[in-house]
Amino acid sequence: MDISAQKHAPIYEALERFRKMRIVPFDVPGHKHGRGNPELVELLGSKCVGIDVNSMKPLDNLCHPVSVIKQAEELAAEAFGAAHAFLMVGGTTSAVQSMVLSCCKKGDKIIMPRNVHRSVINALVLCGAKPVYVNPDVDQHLGISLGMKLSQVEEAIRENPDAVAVLVNNPTYYGICSDLRSIVKIAHEYGMKVLADEAHGTHFYFGEGLPVSAMAAGADMASVSMHKSGGSLTQSSLLLTGPNVNAGYVRQIINLTQTTSGSYLLLSSLDISRRNLALRGKEAFAKVAELAHYAREEINQISGYYAFAGEKINGNSIFDFDTTKLSVHTLDIGLAGIEVYDILRDEYDIQIEFGDLGNILAYLSIGDRKQEVERLVSALADIKRRYQKDKTGMLTQEYIAPDVVMTPQESFYAEKESLPIRETKGRICSEFVMCYPPGIPILAPGEAITDKIIDYILYAKEKGCSMTGPEDEKIERLNVLKER
Repeated sequence: MDISAQKHAPIYEALERFRKMRIVPFDVPGHKHGRGNPELVELLGSKCVGIDVNSMKPLDNLCHPVSVIKQAEELAAEAFGAAHAFLMVGGTTSAVQSMVLSCCKKGDKIIMPRNVHRSVINALVLCGAKPVYVNPDVDQHLGISLGMKLSQVEEAIRENPDAVAVLVNNPTYYGICSDLRSIVKIAHEYGMKVLADEAHGTHFYFGEGLPVSAMAAGADMASVSMHKSGGSLTQSSLLLTGPNVNAGYVRQIINLTQTTSGSYLLLSSLDISRRNLALRGKEAFAKVAELAHYAREEINQISGYYAFAGEKINGNSIFDFDTTKLSVHTLDIGLAGIEVYDILRDEYDIQIEFGDLGNILAYLSIGDRKQEVERLVSALADIKRRYQKDKTGMLTQEYIAPDVVMTPQESFYAEKESLPIRETKGRICSEFVMCYPPGIPILAPGEAITDKIIDYILYAKEKGCSMTGPEDEKIERLNVLKER
């Protein structure tokens, strides 16, 4: 990596030149550098609103970059070890969907774990590809799904040699990684592309002692959430491609769904954040890993909580672990993760990433400090003292293996009817149901509804999980396929 080149931020530098030009705007956006919307200026500041501008020659065009955006993408590709990098302003959801749509068309098979983000299955609804699910193992104590075993992936590839791609979470929300290098090797032997959802793995490219990144492992495409651990603005992301991917075609796919009015606030934040990570990422993420280690030690001294980490590595379903992740199991104090999540926010003014039925996740990254971690540890100790109870009767399972009856596209667009949840047993779901975050579907279109799934949904609602997906905003009814 050319460090001298990485010191530049072409989009940011172009915006600085633009600000000094005192251009009279007769283009969009209509707030005209904030003059037409003083409340917006008061909220965001004149500097921020002043660079919320439209594509123009000095600032390039995201749909077909030829100057500063192109230069920013080339610097990002170099920093991340990719053949090409695309700046994405529709979040990693857009990057994930572009990956899948670039490789799959109607009727194609794609091998993937079932604990994928909803954006992956959304892409299948759009393109009509067929998922071949590898059901991950489950840690019965923690109640979380793990990575894909290499043997499971090999079996899926052998049984589906006509599949076009394999998709891998690198890592999962909880920091668990599959054996990505070996998966890439096997998939490539069968002529399949390997796609990596690295929404939670930006730091793999810059930190030391962390799991292998997708590009280093030889994957063909990776979606990277720069706004998560990379420090850019929310909704900004990167799509990385390897040398055997047609970048021009990927650009065409991206342009099918991504806005033609890319936000320069988001684009410049990607540019500046890439520069920051290239120049200071190694040191920054070493501090994050050290902070996470300190937090786990302190939390594990509070009996009843379990902040898990690398001791879970088994070389297979947990091939590696992201030590920057701070996941804490809470059931042994008699509280669901979502209950601890709510108490932390409502009574201690601490906002963590999410809580599920058995765990919480506190997302640590380059902006965290030791004093905030100490406040979290103190709050968890206090919550145990005040709220601990018997855990009898609490559900633990986070993952339920699906019974796939139809493709997501076929079922999503099929004729359907709405039924009360309790009356949907045995029917085929035509919509998503999930707790968000993490956004992994409990049910996806085309899957059969069972008693176990119904009980899980109702229990999650009762515990206060934020449920999304169904047409019915109260999540009291589900859309199912009409019976013939």
